[in-house]
Amino acid sequence: MVPWLEHDTPFPPIQSALKRPNGLLAAGGELSSERLLEGYRRGIFPWFSADDPILWWSPDPRMILFPAELKISRSLGKTLRNRPYEARFDSAFDDVMAGCAAPRKGEAGTWIGGGMLEAYRRLHRLGYAHSVETWIDGELAGGLYGVAIGRVFFGESMFSRVRDASKIALAALVGHLKSAGFQLIDCQMRTRHLETLGAREIPRRRFSRLLEELIHYPRSPGSWSGASFVQAQCRS
Repeated sequence: MVPWLEHDTPFPPIQSALKRPNGLLAAGGELSSERLLEGYRRGIFPWFSADDPILWWSPDPRMILFPAELKISRSLGKTLRNRPYEARFDSAFDDVMAGCAAPRKGEAGTWIGGGMLEAYRRLHRLGYAHSVETWIDGELAGGLYGVAIGRVFFGESMFSRVRDASKIALAALVGHLKSAGFQLIDCQMRTRHLETLGAREIPRRRFSRLLEELIHYPRSPGSWSGASFVQAQCRS
């Protein structure tokens, strides 16, 4: 049994999360901005399907990406150098969330339902949730979104309509985070795709220590639209 959260119930200690399924900590509560931000600051995030109550997770180990460790493959490097694209920040947040929520090939849909969409739109309006978009030939080709607190970016989801479009967005995000002094990207749970990009697992205890060091840096929430840039076509 996992604890049930009422409106004013605090999160339980993350050490009490289940081992199977890995990281399940609590159920219930609500997706208010206050609850979400409190969760992120403690290394807790929501993840649930349409038929489930709100489920809160804190897995051990934790998948993370240090910005300096992003791996750019030879093919992706060639794409970044030679393909014309525009990387925009916070210009189409709702469209990015809709892209992440759309059914994937061979799947009926994703875990991003109406409640999640509205909750992160509120965080975006507050200046905490951000999107990175890859635009090719004037069309939204892919992107990602997540939440920024202190010097940590908590990644939530990404999508691609064109090959490498989400990877282009990730590379743009890493460039921005480096320039802004961010030191950690939370990737939540292990996937092979993230591993190929340089992400790795660390013990939850170490992740919690990193959060304590990095989330308390003063940083005013706000739009990242000024970080957008255009990559014109060139020859290598």
